[in-house]
Amino acid sequence: MALIRHFIAGEESPAEPTGAVRTGPVFNPATGERQHEVALADTAETQRAIAAARAAFPAWRATSLTKRADVLFRLRHLLTERKEELAAIVTSEHGKVLSDAAGEIGRGLENVEFASGLIDKLKGEYSEQVSTGVDVHSVKQPVGVVGCITPFNFPVMVPLWMVASAIACGNTVVLKPSEKDPSASVYLAKLFREAGLPDGVLNVVHGDKEAVDAILDSPDVSAVSFVGSTPIARSIYQRASANGKRVQALGGAKNHMVVLEDADIDAAADAAVSAAYGSAGERCMAVSVVVAVGDVADRLVPAIHSRLDALRIGPGTDAASEMGPLITREHRDKVASYVTGAAAEGATVVADGTQRDFEGDGFFVGVSLLDHVRPGMKAYDDEIFGPVLSVVRVDTFEDAIELINANPYGNGVALFTRDGGAARRFEFEVEVGMVGINVPIPVPVGAYSFGGWKNSLFGDSHIYGPESFHFYTRSKVVTTRWPDPVHSRIELAFPGNS
Repeated sequence: MALIRHFIAGEESPAEPTGAVRTGPVFNPATGERQHEVALADTAETQRAIAAARAAFPAWRATSLTKRADVLFRLRHLLTERKEELAAIVTSEHGKVLSDAAGEIGRGLENVEFASGLIDKLKGEYSEQVSTGVDVHSVKQPVGVVGCITPFNFPVMVPLWMVASAIACGNTVVLKPSEKDPSASVYLAKLFREAGLPDGVLNVVHGDKEAVDAILDSPDVSAVSFVGSTPIARSIYQRASANGKRVQALGGAKNHMVVLEDADIDAAADAAVSAAYGSAGERCMAVSVVVAVGDVADRLVPAIHSRLDALRIGPGTDAASEMGPLITREHRDKVASYVTGAAAEGATVVADGTQRDFEGDGFFVGVSLLDHVRPGMKAYDDEIFGPVLSVVRVDTFEDAIELINANPYGNGVALFTRDGGAARRFEFEVEVGMVGINVPIPVPVGAYSFGGWKNSLFGDSHIYGPESFHFYTRSKVVTTRWPDPVHSRIELAFPGNS
């Protein structure tokens, strides 16, 4: 069985490493088959990757902005050219349908394109004659070695959100992807190398808590970026920041979609189904709660329910499939437990996806719809991270805002209405980091940044876009006084920028 290996200092680790090596299984979620083994780095192997990044930092930091941009432009070309091949890798290990995998790559490309404009993004400021003969200017400099710890649900997009910005700013990177679907990260590292990235600037180590702890504790790692569940995000933030590191740790979510009585019911139902069940609900921006205001639920719930039987669930490689399996058997069973226990807590199970049968041993589950859900029920309180949509009924618009603002998460939220005044008030009052008005999954375009509030983010910087350049750089202010020039020379050649 093939072993997925680490990628350190420009090459994969030996196929048959000397000494004992821990490995973990990598499954094909559509079949349940164990298709690969992945090497799990110990502390020493992780430190070797950090040392490679540290050794590569001085030269990469000194590399001109133009040459860094050239690498990113070439990377963009390679990603576009190999998109289908990379999507197939994602589908084989994550299970999402090929079109969804391709869409993930496209969203990752947005940040590569944004980071390619690094010459503009890394500009400083200049103030002349702040005092007699004295000028002041500021510059943005890289922080050093960055640890990037990424989740299973977006094995291409999230690494590109982090790595492209970090290396554009002149940092070097140790990437620790999820051990559940690790192949895409190695593929990305090889594309970076093919695009001209020097060895050691991007290193990939696979592993579990031991590798993560080595990154968090290393004095040679200056900053840590993380995306995952809230308990782990909080733990990483506390440990890394206690070690003096800059940290951005994005946690979980409980995303609400508010539907007012004047909304287009068909449009709202289509949006709810798409946002709740796409990628089998394994998205931190998935809609998991519909908040139905007034009597709109009496029309909306049947409209959502009527769309469920037509959803095509199957292997991600089947062009007819709209939703694939969950990532592991254990996660599928955990998701199912929320549905099977919902009625006992007082919810109405409108559609029970746990009763659907599938051929083979894949990690499939059907889509579920729960009505009359309330805070205090597990289906509402927990981040299920699966194809389960809950409907909470409230009397007024004010009740909806109060419900959302009381939730400990604050990642994404949506409002469906034709009322511009209500929309403006909602945008102003809701305590959530990303807001959609008649847009169910308000993931910002690449020129903005992604991140939530409250327990959905630990740290003060969002991911990708403009805030990533702030996170991956430090500002330095220089105050100068110079005597008059005493020498110069003639140079007729057109000035270059190498």
